[in-house]
Amino acid sequence: MDITVLIADDDDHFRELLEDILKSRKYCVYSAKDGKEALDYFFLHISEIDLVILDVMMPKYDGWDVLKEIREYSEVPVMMLTALDDDFNEISGLSFGADDYIAKPFKYGVFLARVESLTRRTKKKREETIEFAGIKIEQLYHKTFVKGKEIFLSNKEYQLLLYFLQNPRIVLTREQMIIKIWGYDFSGDSRTVDTHIKTLRAKLEETGNYIQTIRGSGYCFRPPI
Repeated sequence: MDITVLIADDDDHFRELLEDILKSRKYCVYSAKDGKEALDYFFLHISEIDLVILDVMMPKYDGWDVLKEIREYSEVPVMMLTALDDDFNEISGLSFGADDYIAKPFKYGVFLARVESLTRRTKKKREETIEFAGIKIEQLYHKTFVKGKEIFLSNKEYQLLLYFLQNPRIVLTREQMIIKIWGYDFSGDSRTVDTHIKTLRAKLEETGNYIQTIRGSGYCFRPPI
């Protein structure tokens, strides 16, 4: 199971060095030279990125701006890189939702250990079985069961159901679902979401009623308490 990392740093030599280090450990890597490019890559590949590594000082958008935008749509692990080694920046990064913080210069063994720690949690989360309200998803095998019976979902239906089960009783907007499942560059409209929700509900049979339409907002997975 490949782990995909997005690196954003405006220092070309340093960024390419990190990219080579990660690729040598069999990570898939996207590389961005500024904050805008980082956001473009992130939303284009949002469903596959497992870790984001952000330099704080970047042109166009700095690392804090990129982090705050990512946190509007995703809980993907984020590591902040900075040459500013002081408590204020570390506290700022963690308060904005960063998962880790490392100051330059650093030993690459330490960097890899921190990366592996963050991606280990991702691997475990991606392989766990989720059971909720009579629905079970075996993520490792990409299988779905409703009250013990296996059902067969399309890839987009599967991703939608997983998204709902990971966010129970939370209203998810159509925009959030499009960005999460279809990607930022999706050229269709919100009716695509509605169509997939309709077919997903039908396949879930009576548990499909747990996916409730929230007028003017989107949908919410709300099983009975």
